[in-house]
Amino acid sequence: MSKKNEKKEEKKMEEQPEIKEQNDADKEANVEEVNPLEAEIENLKEELAKAKNDVARAYADTENMKKRLQNEADMTKKYRFQQAGLELLPILDGMERALMVQSENEEVLNYVKGFEMIHQQLVNVLTNEGIKEIEAMGQPFDHNTMQALMQEAKEGVEPGMVIEVMQKGYMLKDRILRPALVKVSE
Repeated sequence: MSKKNEKKEEKKMEEQPEIKEQNDADKEANVEEVNPLEAEIENLKEELAKAKNDVARAYADTENMKKRLQNEADMTKKYRFQQAGLELLPILDGMERALMVQSENEEVLNYVKGFEMIHQQLVNVLTNEGIKEIEAMGQPFDHNTMQALMQEAKEGVEPGMVIEVMQKGYMLKDRILRPALVKVSE
């Protein structure tokens, strides 16, 4: 062999341990790089799980709010006539008092007939909106729908029975619009 070839071979042999040392160093660097990457992957997985949980909670909150708003809208629709009904009840009471007037005068009787027709129309409107009278006369006293103003002993009547209705009570669907004011037997 020539001297040139021998020198090349020696150089190659000298370079190989350097390459081997460099490969070992690269492997250690790769291991060091992999550990932070694995930690970053775990961190990202935790963040993803937290984000999924937050999305699920937000969805549940949205659904709950949707249900609550729907219930509120239904209740508002169901009881929309409550305030108007409360304002119309005194008018109805006044008409009923006017209809109680007894007269033999023909002119007054014509007015009474007109009031009866208007009264019936008003009662029909209230009934169509869900307002109904609380039946109290002769019924056992019910503290949920009636308010006792007086008690009176009356023969032949069981205690706790309504013996007089002083002001009619009304319900709007399943709510008390105005309790009946009654006199109860002792």
